[in-house]
Amino acid sequence: MTNEQKSGDDEVTNDGSGERRKVQSEAGSGGEVTGNSTGGAPRAWPPTTTSGDLLFVSGQLALDDDGTLFGPAQWDVQARQCLQRIERELHQHGADMEDVVRLTCYLVDAAGYPAYAQARLELYPDLQAAGTSVVVAGLLVEGALLEVEATAVRSGNESDRAGRP
Repeated sequence: MTNEQKSGDDEVTNDGSGERRKVQSEAGSGGEVTGNSTGGAPRAWPPTTTSGDLLFVSGQLALDDDGTLFGPAQWDVQARQCLQRIERELHQHGADMEDVVRLTCYLVDAAGYPAYAQARLELYPDLQAAGTSVVVAGLLVEGALLEVEATAVRSGNESDRAGRP
C-alpha cells in the first residue's frame, strides 16, 4: 500500500518498503509546476500569490532545492532555512524581508519557539512584522519541526504598512 503525505512544499511517498522518495512540487520551488506520484497531475497552489501590492507566501519548510529536509532535529537550522526560503520567494516578486508585515510559524513543539525567535532576530533584527506562533500536532513532511508563512506589502505602498516606520 502506498502512503502519501503532502504539504505546500513537498510530497513524500512511502511504498511500504521503508523507502521514502520526495517529489518537489511547485510550492516553494519558485513556481515551477512539476508532477507528483498521483499520475503526474500538477499541484494546485503556487508558493506565492499576490493581490495588488500584497504578497502571500505559502508555508515554507526547511527544504533545499531538491526537496531534502535541512537539519533533522535541529530547530535553529530549520528555522533559518524556512526564513531564507521566504526571503527568496519575496525577492522573486520584487519584495524584501523589510516588506513583511506578518509571519506565522507552525511548530510541532513549543520548546522550539526560542530557536525560531532567535533565528528571526539574528537574520532580520530590524523586522517589524506582527507574528503568531502555533503549536500543531505535526507537519506533513516527516522530520519537519516548523513551517513559516508570510504576508508582505511591496515597498512603495507605505500607507498600507500601518504601525511601521
